[in-house]
Amino acid sequence: MELETGISDELAVAETWKEAGRDVAVATVVETWGSAPRPVGSHLVIDGEGNFEGSVSGGCVEGAVVADAMDVIESGKSKMLEFGVADETAWQVGLSCGGRIRVYVEKLD
Repeated sequence: MELETGISDELAVAETWKEAGRDVAVATVVETWGSAPRPVGSHLVIDGEGNFEGSVSGGCVEGAVVADAMDVIESGKSKMLEFGVADETAWQVGLSCGGRIRVYVEKLD
């Protein structure tokens, strides 16, 4: 969802959290192949306590992104994550379909 300023709700949350003194990381879907639950440009914001807003996927992928975001917050080093699953195993990991996504995770300074 976009605010009147053109900033997504998740990025507004990230800004609010940062202004409140929290450490914050932003995960962004940067590429998709095949069927993906969220489009390119989708955001998930994570704070240093593991709180999060938004979505970059579903199922176990989101949990993995939050875990990696915690590492990014601690190290300050951005990461490019890639997740993929075949159609026949998609339901086993909580995804509705096969496909791959790339998610860029960076700490806000």
